[in-house]
Amino acid sequence: MEEYDIIVAGAGVSGSTAAAMAGKLGKNVLLLDRNSQDEPGKKTLWGWVCGDAVARSHIQFVENNLGNRFSDRELGLKVDGVVAVSPDLEYKLPFEGEGYSLERPLFGKALFEEALKNGVEFRGKFNVEGPLIEDGVVKGIYGKNEKGEEEKIRGKVVIDALGISSLLRRKLPENPYIEREIDYDDLELTGRFIYRVEDGYDDPKYYDKKYALIHLNQEMAPGGYGWVFPKKDSRVNIGLGVQQKSLDLRNGKMGVRDNLKSLIEKYVKWNPALKRYSLDSSFKNGEGYWSVSVRRQMEGMVFPGYIGAGDSMASPNPLSAGGIGPALIGGILAGKAASNAVESGDVSINGLWKFNVDYVKQYGKSMAGMEVFRIFLQSMNNRDIDYGMKSFITYEEAVEITYGRIPELSLTKKVGKLVRGVGAMRTFRDLVWTVAKMSELNDIYANYPRSPDGFLEFKKRVAAIIAEAKQRMPPSPV
Repeated sequence: MEEYDIIVAGAGVSGSTAAAMAGKLGKNVLLLDRNSQDEPGKKTLWGWVCGDAVARSHIQFVENNLGNRFSDRELGLKVDGVVAVSPDLEYKLPFEGEGYSLERPLFGKALFEEALKNGVEFRGKFNVEGPLIEDGVVKGIYGKNEKGEEEKIRGKVVIDALGISSLLRRKLPENPYIEREIDYDDLELTGRFIYRVEDGYDDPKYYDKKYALIHLNQEMAPGGYGWVFPKKDSRVNIGLGVQQKSLDLRNGKMGVRDNLKSLIEKYVKWNPALKRYSLDSSFKNGEGYWSVSVRRQMEGMVFPGYIGAGDSMASPNPLSAGGIGPALIGGILAGKAASNAVESGDVSINGLWKFNVDYVKQYGKSMAGMEVFRIFLQSMNNRDIDYGMKSFITYEEAVEITYGRIPELSLTKKVGKLVRGVGAMRTFRDLVWTVAKMSELNDIYANYPRSPDGFLEFKKRVAAIIAEAKQRMPPSPV
């Protein structure tokens, strides 16, 4: 049986990045993917289904660690930020700073080629079906090769980058560290189109060449949002995400039977910037559907002989659902942690635990707080969102929240603006409660356990706050 220092399962963003990092550190790395070398990391027959947006800081993190530089062709269009637009289109609030609207297939191929350049071995058309477990330790993977033959491959550390439905994660032994399943209510069903559009439209409420727009509208995208992200060459990435529970509630109250596809079609027709458009079928990537998690990353992401990174660990930002940035960060840190464990000869929970600590410090420390804010947003209807964006949160406070920092919100300072009655007062009280819980969660994550000791108590405290938020603020889209 073959044996490697590190096996990376999945050649998407996190997998290719992890493999490139481990290869650069001199390890014997095998990268596996169900796709061929020509299409690494393709999610489904629909292509690389993604919003394509990523913050510039995340790109710089990868370039600083790998020493590579991405070309303008791969990075696509530079944007000044991501902004959320209220349902009535009257107010805008920032989500993230400068970044890129990537050419996703080309960007993924660049990461993949960086891995090959760093000496990584690749095997395509291989379906990973589960982990090899010996004495409670992951010792490799099993799956089927291009010919449909069953194979087992041994590795000292396995990095799971198979995505949200990972069989490696789901087939781990029951354990207190990694949740094997993701709650369906913590998923967004997403779909998107890439269109070529007629240039010249000038209304930044609907389409902006400098900003990626997010439309908050519980009737158009219940429990989620719609987006219009500009791309190079007069193209847009347009789509939306919905929470199934919110969609069911919305359909019931409105007496309709919409689904994800029908909502996207209505959203496209609603947008006047897309009066003349055609599907961009480059890379067969023009239309696609996928699911993305909108919860905090798994509290623990390591198991003996195993590290999870990217979507397999529910790492997308709970507010923006942006998954490329955390996948890049997770990939770099996973490659480093796996390499260090191989060098030390300690692939136990203790030997791999630093990955948890480093990821929380670099990115994950505010994601549980973001999840609570996402639950708060899903509990409001359009009228509440309009009023809240107008009266409850200033531009500066929104910046603080979307960067994971906690503004000072005071009922006494803003009570004079609460002129709409009991509903507005209740929403504001929920906002104040939400921000307080975000602060509490940030404090908890600031003291993330430096070893497995104390982890169970940490996890219990986090889970209790999330459960309390869901009970206090159930979805109420209309």
